[in-house]
Amino acid sequence: MECGVAADMAVVAHSLAREHIQRPKADAIMVRIYDVSESDRGKELLRDITDAAYGVQEEQGASAGGTASSQEFAEELYTTCMKSGGDMDPVLGRRS
Repeated sequence: MECGVAADMAVVAHSLAREHIQRPKADAIMVRIYDVSESDRGKELLRDITDAAYGVQEEQGASAGGTASSQEFAEELYTTCMKSGGDMDPVLGRRS
């Protein structure tokens, strides 16, 4: 999956998290928008991006005044992806 698509996913996932959409509903929205049903890597990436977006939102809620935007989240993901040849783990976290 290319970095641009991942960045687009990040914008949507972060926006859903910021709007406090419950995670099961957000997962359903993401799957409907991004048809990754035929790709195990796509499903994994979608889950990782949504996990990261919701993790960032939780951290911001716990800290005073955190205001990272979905655009900033997507830009960080895109930049990391481009610089690392597709490795988004520094932003999304290590896969188990």
